[in-house]
Amino acid sequence: FPVLLHLAIYSLDFFSILPVKLNANRVVIGTLRGFDQFMNLVVDNTVEVNGDEKTDIGMVVLRGNSVVMIEALEPIARSQ
Repeated sequence: FPVLLHLAIYSLDFFSILPVKLNANRVVIGTLRGFDQFMNLVVDNTVEVNGDEKTDIGMVVLRGNSVVMIEALEPIARSQ
């Protein structure tokens, strides 16, 4: 499972806006700036969404072991 998630991240463009679901039912939305081999994500212009409440939290590092799901809002181009 972690390998598939890591491969999916490689297919995303940097500066893509991504909703990221974290453990404990937390959701953040922001701009992907980078990641490493441990699936730690650097996300900028981040907003934490809790129901109808939205909190601007700026640039954050999301630990890979807390990431449950990453959603691409734009279609991912397939390489041929």
